[in-house]
Amino acid sequence: MSKYKLIAFDMDGTLLNSEKKISENTLQAIQKAIQTGKEVILATGRGLSELSDYLDQLPGVRYLNGISGAFLYDLKEQKPISNTMISEETVLKLIQITKRNDVMFHLLTQESYVQTNHCNDMARYHMGIYQDMFDRIAIKHDDLENFYQNHPFPVAKFNMYHRSPQDRENTKTALRKSNLPVIWVEAETTSLEVSAYGVNKGTGLLKLCSHLNIKPEEVIAVGDSDNDLDILKVAGLAVAMGNSKQVVKDIADVIVADCDHDGCAEAIEHYLL
Repeated sequence: MSKYKLIAFDMDGTLLNSEKKISENTLQAIQKAIQTGKEVILATGRGLSELSDYLDQLPGVRYLNGISGAFLYDLKEQKPISNTMISEETVLKLIQITKRNDVMFHLLTQESYVQTNHCNDMARYHMGIYQDMFDRIAIKHDDLENFYQNHPFPVAKFNMYHRSPQDRENTKTALRKSNLPVIWVEAETTSLEVSAYGVNKGTGLLKLCSHLNIKPEEVIAVGDSDNDLDILKVAGLAVAMGNSKQVVKDIADVIVADCDHDGCAEAIEHYLL
């Protein structure tokens, strides 16, 4: 039996294939792992509302390291373990930064908030593959900035979706100059995911390990993109998907098949079990 007690899966580009589905082979491998006493968790940039299509398929998965480490949640007890939020003052300043270019911004708590006209044309921001999900689960406002100014709340993550890579670079420059207490990582083709300073999937994993009395070296982390780097660095075994960005492959201990060829099932069978 492997020394590893827990495996943490990223979702998009990892557990989910190119059609945003979990393969049957991967589902079977997850259930096998759970039945042998292993812990399987989700370590994703998504929040609860954005996981609604998948949780019924994963009945034995109890813990969520969600919203890029800002939101730890017990799915069985249906209660948060911890939250680390961006303040209302900082959110208002981030909104102002998005106005310098045509940027779709997305406020993520346990719910998902977007502006109606942005959500109706997500392909414009290179996020068309998520159009159906956002149409179904997002809370939409005709003027999200005005709504937020009148009803402010802490935000777990502030996503920015851009029309071009250059627009994303311009936003990164503005963020550096702002000196706001946030960090950011690149995602998708032209997106930025902004979290409170010091928050990432790695810090979320360490908190969850403490909660479960599991050592980080007893953990396998599986991912494919920039926002997975921190969790891969703290896990005992870092697994890169075959479709991973090169920067992820460069720090991984092992590389498995891509998300369309059951790389996650391979990680379970070869390394967790």
